Amino acid sequence: MHFFQHYQSPLGGVLMAADHQGVIGLWFEGAKYFAQGLERNREQRETPHLAQTRAWLDAYFAGRQPDFTPALHLQGTPFQQLVWSLMLAIPYGTTTTYGALTKQVSEKMGGAPMCAQAVGGTVGRNPVSLIVPCHRVVGKSGSLTGYAGGLQKKMSLLQLEGADMSGLFVPRRSAAL
Repeated sequence: MHFFQHYQSPLGGVLMAADHQGVIGLWFEGAKYFAQGLERNREQRETPHLAQTRAWLDAYFAGRQPDFTPALHLQGTPFQQLVWSLMLAIPYGTTTTYGALTKQVSEKMGGAPMCAQAVGGTVGRNPVSLIVPCHRVVGKSGSLTGYAGGLQKKMSLLQLEGADMSGLFVPRRSAAL
């Protein structure tokens, strides 16, 4: 059974979802892939996992690095799980590139050749945005490309974290705008 709650952030509404094991989804309303994987048979109610997520979001949007991570129940292939686990390790207030993330995935998979588009697709379909910080992954040139919640939100999140924005820019054209 899936449970959900709504959260009003300074950047707009957020849908939080969990099951009995942990958080399974966190999406900005209107985001690409919004509520993907969420069961139709779901119940709107507070749960310990959603209360913990709300506390995490409160700290985050207050401009503080949360000192805990809510229990997560990320559902995906072993490849997706690997990419998401590497994103969890990206420090607050910093960025990495899709290329660097692809290199890490390749190294974790024994040096196997890796398709950057496969990594990028997994980053883009991250079901637990913010907590699994896909907004911290940028293009190698500094392009803020590829955020399912919208590039303005990605930029706002990085600014909230105090990330160095000097080399980052919004591309003229992007599928994620």
